[in-house]
Amino acid sequence: MMTEITKKRGQKGFTLIELMIVIAIIGILAAIAIPQFSAYRERGYQASMKSDANSIRIAEEAYYVDKNIYTGTAADLANFGYSQPSEGNTPTITVVAGPPATFSVAIASTKTAKTVTYNSATGQTTMN
Repeated sequence: MMTEITKKRGQKGFTLIELMIVIAIIGILAAIAIPQFSAYRERGYQASMKSDANSIRIAEEAYYVDKNIYTGTAADLANFGYSQPSEGNTPTITVVAGPPATFSVAIASTKTAKTVTYNSATGQTTMN
């Protein structure tokens, strides 16, 4: 009987307190990391929307140089360097006949509540 008691005392392992401290530390780190990760994802979605708006802008200008008119259809821009939007992004192109002729591009995303808009009259890209 005496040998069983000494074996139990000689066993190595973690106490319940030590395990609880480790779990608390992991919880604190997760509480800090998860919001930061969400912010990084949001910035990534916004960057893809800005990139799509810029790609359409460049293709619209190339289309205008070739045809002397802007197009309101993204499919017309396929031969001018614009193929398709990033996953989850939906472009809307609005053309104003003018003079001067202008266009605007609005990019909405299913992944964020923000909208990116480019206006050729002002040359500015904005985020709402």
